[in-house]
Amino acid sequence: MSLLVVGLSHRSAPVSVLERAALNADAQIKLLQDTVAAEPAAEAAVLATCNRIELYADVDKFHAGVAELSTLLAQHSGVGLEELTPYLYVHYEDRAVHHLFSVACGLDSMVVGEGQILGQIKTALAKAQDLHTTGRLLNDLFQQALRVGKRAHSETGIDRAGQSLVTFGLEQLASGTAIETWARGKRALVIGAGSMSSLAAATLARAGVAEIVVANRTPDRAERLAQILAEGDDTDVLARAVPMESVPVELTRADVAVSCTGATGLVLSAEAIGDAVRGRGPEGGGGSESGSGSEGGSGSAGAHLSGAGHQATGSGGATASAALPPTSLGAEDGCPLDLTAVPATAGFSVLGEAAVAGMAASDLEQHAAWVDNGTSRHQSTPPAGLVSTLDPAEETDAIAALAATAAVIGRVPERRKPEPVAEIPRPEPTLFLLDLAMPRDIDAAVHRLTGVRLVDIESLAEASADAPMAADVDQVRRIVADEVTAFGAALRAAHITPTVVALRTMAADVVAGEIARLDGRLPGLDDKQRGEITQTVKRVVDKLLHAPTVRIKQLAAEPGGAGYADALRTLFDLDPETVASVSRAEDSTENNGKNRGPA
Repeated sequence: MSLLVVGLSHRSAPVSVLERAALNADAQIKLLQDTVAAEPAAEAAVLATCNRIELYADVDKFHAGVAELSTLLAQHSGVGLEELTPYLYVHYEDRAVHHLFSVACGLDSMVVGEGQILGQIKTALAKAQDLHTTGRLLNDLFQQALRVGKRAHSETGIDRAGQSLVTFGLEQLASGTAIETWARGKRALVIGAGSMSSLAAATLARAGVAEIVVANRTPDRAERLAQILAEGDDTDVLARAVPMESVPVELTRADVAVSCTGATGLVLSAEAIGDAVRGRGPEGGGGSESGSGSEGGSGSAGAHLSGAGHQATGSGGATASAALPPTSLGAEDGCPLDLTAVPATAGFSVLGEAAVAGMAASDLEQHAAWVDNGTSRHQSTPPAGLVSTLDPAEETDAIAALAATAAVIGRVPERRKPEPVAEIPRPEPTLFLLDLAMPRDIDAAVHRLTGVRLVDIESLAEASADAPMAADVDQVRRIVADEVTAFGAALRAAHITPTVVALRTMAADVVAGEIARLDGRLPGLDDKQRGEITQTVKRVVDKLLHAPTVRIKQLAAEPGGAGYADALRTLFDLDPETVASVSRAEDSTENNGKNRGPA
């Protein structure tokens, strides 16, 4: 049997695929049961978090195991196998051990160094043990992974490299401001009462929010969480529980909302969030401010982008044209250009080339001639529709200078710089949303709403790509490498142990048989003599077997040492069923102890 893991995570798949492939509790149970029922797998465990789905199994065939585990993941996630396959990764034997140990230490997490993954690994092991889908291999693997993770956090400063996903998400909402400064005095709404939601509530309470409202589909869990928050010794926060039906109303009062439920569909739609922002009263600080900000933004846009000759009015009623810089185009005495007759062009100001878009070429020529020479080249207005041209002979010098300049710089020089376009300022958000659910709880369309800032798993994945890594990460990697080597050696040594036990059992049977024959040949032996002879024979056998069995355990612990067990069985003609029975007895003894619960 060999360890195999097939999975996908935030490193291999986009969040949209992870969201669709997410497994609820029932799907995880069915996946475990179907995996151990499949032919290649003898044991199975599922590690499912908000940013990874991994299926671990003890298989007897690599290729058949990969095909079977991939198919089962596709079936139970609801994502087609052809669509899912490009995002799957496969780790086998030592690489699979290295992967789980790295995950346990937080090296593979979205936020490097976060410690929540240890609790998730512990939960995965407990679930598999409850369903009796684990055996000796996965029990040992997950138990050791928990110990490695704890060692990494206790012996290194990996905790400084990152923090929980909740803290990282709140940092993104705060946009560079200290969480305690940003959160102080805010009203928070927490949707869900699971482990992630509870951590979010506790983090917000320690950060100094004034009030936390907990909404959950199971009222008892919401009330229990609210009670824990209100009675906490290290916080001073008002906490209360509400039913899920009260979420729309609570959103109009909240400054920040965190959602992490097990729902398979959206909990908060973009329309509901928009209604909540519009429904915020003066006390909430969002209603009037958000509204005026939106209208003010429109007014500002109109002021900067309105056409010549038009006046745009903002929310305050002031004319936007008053803010435009003065222009002398057509304003000087004697200029033949009548600016009032220029047709307006929407989207342009009177500055720049586009101000006179739509004018006849003859009108442009009149103004240019007047500016250069003080008089128009045409003493009378040409008939409508007639386009006049310049005389090249009169402009020989100007044309030559223009050609020389173009030859040097490679283009015709521009006489005017385009007018810069003013950016429309986006109002400061009045409602902050943190979505930690997979699949998502909050509609991604909320990103486009004015006055709202949403941070979800997808945006956290993008932000974490640029997050700095601590120097302690290298030390943790060395710990992982050492632990993988030790685990592999112990696993290979354990693999040969049943064969060694079977060999010693056979030797003991041979000694017992020979003593029985001796009793038949020498019936006059008393008990003392018989005992001395028996002990002597046993010592001889033990000494003969001691060096080979110790050495074969050492050799088997080395990479590629699995073949020594087969060699031992062949050399001593051991019965394979005897070896298998020893393995089953050992597994049964260990499982009876380990299934009481994970460490």
